[in-house]
Amino acid sequence: MCLGIPMQIKSIEGFTANCEAKGIHRDVSLFMLQHEECRVDDYVVVHVGYAIQKITPHEARSAWTLMAPEKIVVLDEIAHEVVSASLAGEVSVAQ
Repeated sequence: MCLGIPMQIKSIEGFTANCEAKGIHRDVSLFMLQHEECRVDDYVVVHVGYAIQKITPHEARSAWTLMAPEKIVVLDEIAHEVVSASLAGEVSVAQ
């Protein structure tokens, strides 16, 4: 199962955006959305550190009403640990 987290873009530098959701900030790659115009205050769906889709503010609010924030934080932290370990060669990620 994949989980995308709705986040709001707070700042952009190149293809990296600082995004926020429920008080949590993450640096997110905009590389997968390079053919779309992303601006500060836009909302994006973030999966494993990549913005994969732009969404409306209404879609972001709707998604958050369906999610328990405390569970999302734990899943986000686990995803970051798995990606970091994979990049360091410590674990193998199935393709």
